[in-house]
Amino acid sequence: MTVSAHRPWRGVLVATALPLNDDLSVDYDKYAEHCAWLVENGCDGVVPNGSLGEYQVLTPEERAKVVETAVSAIGGSRVMPGVAAYGSAESRRWAEQARDAGCTSVMLLPPNAYRADERSVLAHYEEVAKAGLPIVAYNNPIDTKVDLVPELLAKLHGEGHIQGVKEFSGDVRRAYQLAELAPELDLLIGADDVLLELALAGAKGWVAGYPNALPGASVELYHAAVDGDLTTAKRLYEQLHPLLRWDSKVEFVQAIKLSMDIVGRHGGRCRPPRVPLLPEQEATIRAATEKAVAAGLA
Repeated sequence: MTVSAHRPWRGVLVATALPLNDDLSVDYDKYAEHCAWLVENGCDGVVPNGSLGEYQVLTPEERAKVVETAVSAIGGSRVMPGVAAYGSAESRRWAEQARDAGCTSVMLLPPNAYRADERSVLAHYEEVAKAGLPIVAYNNPIDTKVDLVPELLAKLHGEGHIQGVKEFSGDVRRAYQLAELAPELDLLIGADDVLLELALAGAKGWVAGYPNALPGASVELYHAAVDGDLTTAKRLYEQLHPLLRWDSKVEFVQAIKLSMDIVGRHGGRCRPPRVPLLPEQEATIRAATEKAVAAGLA
């Protein structure tokens, strides 16, 4: 499947994990290779500088270079960077950096330095939209304490500030309400463990975590789900769900990096304050990953 030039956020876009060296510096060569490998395995693009990419603990220089590395590896139309920041001016600067690097869309959380009200949210997206790139909103009320409910998303879309939304609330019912309120707003699956439910509800894409480790099987699952091939989709979903559910847990970065290590990719360490998994967590993820590998899903 080719990336839609008009809506480059459609399809499977992987929120990329960031390979770190033993001294916790960024391994840009491995990151470039990882982006290319994901596309070779059927993914449509990448989302650098999301939470999974540990953007909060990168220096500004590192954060910019991550975007440039992805663009040079797979082309700007396949790269939708996260541009979240505490202030609207900084988010706008990251959107401008993405634009200047050759990207054709960005992903933006609401203001998250405090529990923002509706007026603040609208002002934030209006400001970042001035960079001139289409924005996919990211609704993560669990972490940000700001909930982009369907009515607010419809308002943001009606004002021309957003073209899509990565929906991470886990509330599948919202998909149907959103389709009624803003039929032209693209719904993107935002949590791996509600993939099937949101695909059936009309999602146009998936901002994905676990394809970092298992891209082929994940892409097959996504396409079966959106094409209505429920026999294939349900089988793969049940096989992958013991892993997919870690995407919604606090330890999702460590979990996905561990699975990457197990399948022969470079997951590696995380920067503090993220700490290593507990032994029982590691055992659970290791067993589920090895079972997926044994089932031919890697």
